[in-house]
Amino acid sequence: MNKGSSVEKSFLQHLSVGWFLAKRDIQRANIWTTGLIVLVMTLTFLNLVVVSGILVGLIEGSENAQKTYAIGDMVISPFLNRSYIIETPTVVNIVKTIPGYKNHTVRYTGSGRFESDYKSTIKPGENRNGAGGAFMGIDPIQESSFSSIGKFVIRGSYLTEKDQDSVLIGKNLLYEFTPIEAPGFQTLKNVSVGSLIRVTVGENSKEYTVKGIISSKVDEFDTSVVALDSEVRKMIGRDDLNAGTVAIQLLPGTDPVFAKNFLVQNGVDQYARIQTAEEAFPKFLKDIKNTFNILGNAISGIGLVVASITIFIVIFVNAITRRRYIGILKGIGIHKRAILFSYMFQAVLYALSGAIIGFILVFAVIKPHFTANPIDFPFSDGILVATVSGTLMRALVLLITTIFAGYIPARIVIRQNTLSAILGR
Repeated sequence: MNKGSSVEKSFLQHLSVGWFLAKRDIQRANIWTTGLIVLVMTLTFLNLVVVSGILVGLIEGSENAQKTYAIGDMVISPFLNRSYIIETPTVVNIVKTIPGYKNHTVRYTGSGRFESDYKSTIKPGENRNGAGGAFMGIDPIQESSFSSIGKFVIRGSYLTEKDQDSVLIGKNLLYEFTPIEAPGFQTLKNVSVGSLIRVTVGENSKEYTVKGIISSKVDEFDTSVVALDSEVRKMIGRDDLNAGTVAIQLLPGTDPVFAKNFLVQNGVDQYARIQTAEEAFPKFLKDIKNTFNILGNAISGIGLVVASITIFIVIFVNAITRRRYIGILKGIGIHKRAILFSYMFQAVLYALSGAIIGFILVFAVIKPHFTANPIDFPFSDGILVATVSGTLMRALVLLITTIFAGYIPARIVIRQNTLSAILGR
């Protein structure tokens, strides 16, 4: 017991002496050198957090847009062997009774063929300029309350309840915005606000005037022609109110899983599929998100290696140039373990300073900036994904790596013979 207490006391003494030596060395060090080392550690920490955070944020921005404007917190869709939700009015009435219900929208959909030059004469064997996509029917007031789709109309204006002969067209269906010509993929040319297009669904066709062009970075809108729900029901041949999708928004703090279970308990699962937003996201988005996370960590790992080498060199050069000083410390009775701890403490202080500065920059400056000013990518508004727990974990990784980077060179130099070190040999 006494021996164990003695060992513990000796260890604590070495730590105390090491801490004293580390503080003195840093206080006497060149301020510009110290600042440069801390800057390197700060940039390394930011590299660990920001690179992967932006890559993941590309996909998360797309998921957020899908959730906010397209599917809400929950979505009810047809069974895979059906094209519509059975007993849609009954389902909607139950949806309104969900504890935590906020809003919903009902959409009618069908597959359509859209043509812009249908009045022109074409030669035998030629195809008319056209494109295929979704023909979506909405209640303009209800949809505007749910998704604010009107703010995505970049040209022209939003639909009103009197626009039976007008449509909105998604930018991905227009050659002007998606200049791609490939087998199996066509876009409409020479179409703008005021143009006439012919919509064909099955055997039904009708001319519509393009009232507006949508650019939302949400596929449901950008690859669709949007019309009044009454028009779409006529075109797809539905004389009832059975819809293609019911998207649901919940009040903040409401658990989507609880809401889903509520619908199941009330029998909605007999009429259609019920999914939370997380369940409804396409699997390929989740796979891309995971891939980007791995890629970001790999890139960040390179920066971590560079920082470790930097600390190794700094500690090694510092120890080499002070071999005589180290020898004198050992000669007057300072244990080599205390000297070793002093260099490890220096490495820790550098890493800790960089991590603290980086942490403040991430959550006080960088993340709020990207939230207010998302990166404008063609398919999403990119944000920075960074959680406190994940950031602290990266700080811990940086700290541990730095400790080893400081330990190795210090140990190499300190193991030198005391007399040789004092004599500079």
